[in-house]
Amino acid sequence: MTTTLRPLEPLQQNPDGTRSRRYQVCVNSRPVGEIHLGTSPSFGDSVARVCDLRIAEPDRRRGRGTVAALAAEEVARGWGCTQIETSVPASADVALRLFGALGYTLRSRRMEKRLGTTSPELPAGSTARPMTGAEFDAWQESAREDYARMWIERGVPEAVALAKAHSDHEQLLPHGLATAGMLFTVLEHEGERVGTLWVALQDTRAFVFDVEADAAHRGRGHGRTLMLLAERQAIEAGRPVLGLNVHAGNTPAERLYESLGYETTLHALAKPLV
Repeated sequence: MTTTLRPLEPLQQNPDGTRSRRYQVCVNSRPVGEIHLGTSPSFGDSVARVCDLRIAEPDRRRGRGTVAALAAEEVARGWGCTQIETSVPASADVALRLFGALGYTLRSRRMEKRLGTTSPELPAGSTARPMTGAEFDAWQESAREDYARMWIERGVPEAVALAKAHSDHEQLLPHGLATAGMLFTVLEHEGERVGTLWVALQDTRAFVFDVEADAAHRGRGHGRTLMLLAERQAIEAGRPVLGLNVHAGNTPAERLYESLGYETTLHALAKPLV
């Protein structure tokens, strides 16, 4: 049997600058599903993205999805892409195994925690205050550099990683420290600064974009205190869910979040196209 992709539409040029196209998955010309392929809104034309892959129930567990995903890689190579990515819900075990078998590796996990109504207390001696303008300027410069470096270490070209770091910050923080819905906080312990926290108040939840204990104060529990502070800020703002993103390989952070009751909701996967 021959599995092929049949275009369902012309190549789309989307308002966000990405390209995309939907294909019908066919076996001997018989439609058995669909795949939606695009380029990454985060990394540009060099990175393709499997936006959606669906195989009809009667044709599942026959390798149709695997062949369709491989065919999509060939299309992406034709677009000039050097990487391909996708996101898989934590509940989709079959899809996670499929992409894993094809050589996709974990890039990051989206996690979240449903909060109660009682704000957690911070440990004795720990207090929080708003970040000052001067502190924000220094923090943002360092945060952009760290963010870009993290992507470079994961195989993203330096120029692309630097551009992503700047564009993401510009998009999320158009007014810097004064951007609505953004909370920037400094954690102090016994009067000494020990870490920083960036929490976004979104429509139905809060999201931790950045949490970091200062280098000289790591390994003393301040990371846990910062996360308790994030929970307190979310609860006080009436957000019942707190989310975050943890990058693969950051084992201390993964263990911390799991110990605090966070659960994985989404896996972000990627694969080089060689």
